[in-house]
Amino acid sequence: MKTVLVKAFEPFGGEALNPSWEAVCALDGNAIGGAPAAGSLQRRAGRAQCRNGRGAARFNSLGRAGGRSDINEERIGINVDDARIPDNASQQPVDEPIVPDGPAGYFSTLPIKAIVAVVREAGSPASVSQTADTFTFNRVMYGRLHRLHTQGNRVRGGFVHIPYLPA
Repeated sequence: MKTVLVKAFEPFGGEALNPSWEAVCALDGNAIGGAPAAGSLQRRAGRAQCRNGRGAARFNSLGRAGGRSDINEERIGINVDDARIPDNASQQPVDEPIVPDGPAGYFSTLPIKAIVAVVREAGSPASVSQTADTFTFNRVMYGRLHRLHTQGNRVRGGFVHIPYLPA
């Protein structure tokens, strides 16, 4: 049976807690759509792109998006790296391509509207966001989708932004 790989990031930007990691911890070892879920922590919200797990049928990464009031399933990752603050590796790229000569963007290959509907049915606010912004999260989404596309991989993937926790 294939696994659903879900990744999240350690806290960044001076925060002590990252709700995306809390969500991944809650998912780890449970099932998503009948498939086992495996959670993984991206230690640094830095320049390195994450790699997909072997045998994964789908991947989804979670990131914290301060200022948003609901869970956002991202529609597209764009080929630009532009950070308003330094990441955890003290990098702050400005208007750099993620993949030189790569396409302008990649659409999520997950059923984003169906995911939003399921989240809403479970009682949480959710919506489709049109872009993953231009910070680290966009880099991860674009980088993974680029890798999957260029390698002909049939793994489905996307990115979810979640709001702050009440804590």
